[in-house]
Amino acid sequence: MAVEADHPHAVSEQDHVSSGFWKLLLGCIGVVYGDIGTSPLYALREAVVHSAADGLLDSEVIGVVSLLFWALTLIVTVKYIILVLQADNNGEGGTLSLLALVQRVLGRKMFLAIIGIIGASLFYGDAIITPAISVLSAVEGLKLVTPVFDHWVLPITIVILIGLFAVQSRGTGRISVFFGPITLVWFVVIGVLGIVHIGDRPDILLALNPLSAFFFLIEHGFLALIVLGSVFLAITGAEALYADMGHFGRKPIRVAWVFLVFPALALNYLGQGALIMKDQAALENPFFLMAPEWGRLPLVILATMATVIASQAVITGAFSLTQQAVQLGLVPRLEILHTSEEQFGQIYMPKVNFLLFIGVMVLVLSFQTSGRLASAYGIAVTGNMIGTSILTVIFLWKCWKWKLPLALLTMIPFVLLECIFLGSNLLKVLDGGYAPLGLATGLTVIMWTWMRGTRIVYAKARRESIALTDLTHMLERSQPARARGTAVFLTSDTQMAPSALMHNLKHNGVLHERNIIMTIIVENTPRVPLEDRVRIEQASELFTRVFLTFGYMEEPNVPKAFSLAKKKGLKFEIMSTSFFLSRRVFRATANVGMPQWQDRLYITLALSAADTSNYYCLPTNRVVEMGQQFTI
Repeated sequence: MAVEADHPHAVSEQDHVSSGFWKLLLGCIGVVYGDIGTSPLYALREAVVHSAADGLLDSEVIGVVSLLFWALTLIVTVKYIILVLQADNNGEGGTLSLLALVQRVLGRKMFLAIIGIIGASLFYGDAIITPAISVLSAVEGLKLVTPVFDHWVLPITIVILIGLFAVQSRGTGRISVFFGPITLVWFVVIGVLGIVHIGDRPDILLALNPLSAFFFLIEHGFLALIVLGSVFLAITGAEALYADMGHFGRKPIRVAWVFLVFPALALNYLGQGALIMKDQAALENPFFLMAPEWGRLPLVILATMATVIASQAVITGAFSLTQQAVQLGLVPRLEILHTSEEQFGQIYMPKVNFLLFIGVMVLVLSFQTSGRLASAYGIAVTGNMIGTSILTVIFLWKCWKWKLPLALLTMIPFVLLECIFLGSNLLKVLDGGYAPLGLATGLTVIMWTWMRGTRIVYAKARRESIALTDLTHMLERSQPARARGTAVFLTSDTQMAPSALMHNLKHNGVLHERNIIMTIIVENTPRVPLEDRVRIEQASELFTRVFLTFGYMEEPNVPKAFSLAKKKGLKFEIMSTSFFLSRRVFRATANVGMPQWQDRLYITLALSAADTSNYYCLPTNRVVEMGQQFTI
């Protein structure tokens, strides 16, 4: 499908190649792999520490490193790099893009919406924990430089995070050009550190044999399940491979993983394992202890920059996901600010940024160390991955027309593996796992309430409305007074008369010379080509229907799209055009629709929604709002 010329980031795979493969490759190294690339700071340490209570055997270190290596191989390489990246929605990826693909075939089924809601809710848990644990784990390396920094780790972490969230309003365009080179240096450094220390104990290479992981699981029973919860820390960030596909393309993401990221991670985990086998005292912080004493402070600085980049990637991912959720009707309209004139995808959402900041600060002040935060990490990501796997089964079956047994045979092994990881992470609920679960539960209730309440409001509004054809017949008989200019009435129901139109007739007793009934449609595709943006229908001599269609990743700029209608023969002058909106004031009622607590929640969400005229970019001096009280 064609894409709009004014959205430079919305490009096809061929356009990616023509715009410079190497530039995209460097960019994806910085943005896509920032999260998973900083996992060596804490993943191996947290996984091995569970086995060290009664003394640590070499075979246990080898087994844990083997688990890390094969988790990266199976989940990231096989599932995401080879398989899931093939499921793109016009070049876009991510849970909601996959949901939109499946909905295009099956329709808006409730169980699909639930999977999408839960997956999106869990992502926000990851978006809050990643900055907290990543920056904390990097700054904790200062304690190895000199004990003077012991009491400064938390304040330095807080200052870095405050600065990170404070600069979000300025956009990531200027600083993102440094993401790729810094992260490239990071992967080279951690790979070299790993190579240097593999020689400490060459038998660590036995970890490459999957039997080492298998025997560790068999021999350690319940303890192995606990260790798996920490092993999963190594693959957090894998969802970013899929979510950021639309920005960089499938090929750069795959090439970066196969030739740089995966080898660097594998070498570093092997090196850390060899160092621990040589000297178990290194278990305190094996990552930073791999560096010579003179190199630890530079490594801490590099690690801090890498974790800030990883945090930035998750924050901007939360902005993009929220924009998609708004367009798909999962949350109320929120203010979206574009921070770049060149890159449409660079957006800033003040409310989302503030809520993420509050969540991160609460976690940092509550847990205070990366070790404690590690217990809270993993649950959100595993749940999100399981949702992706389930949607992929449906996608393979319905979209690619695979036989159902083949689709199940392909994905069930991943679902079972991810369920094992989820089970192991659930063991950490009381130690901190309640944080992402509580957040995801709250967000799921919010999204469910908004969807349910919107459906109730829509159904009630339709029952109380009059069909546009019936209104036309009535007006032809009554002949109301006519006002100059053009009136545009926004409505979501193409067949019924908009409530703003009815209120204007009821209270003002006039009808404009030209009356346009405008409906805004959001498609289950990321973007809609310009030639399909506007559709015009002549409903009668009194009314003209105009349909504006946007993709779920596009800004619904009504005046800009409306101007295209002139090219299709619609006559109007923007300076003599008024946009009529209906502003509803909700009142909760008992025993009708939802429970009262949900009614109150829906009303609160409706009050927090961005102003309609701002959301649709309507000219403020051309908007007329008609108030209406509405009981739910």
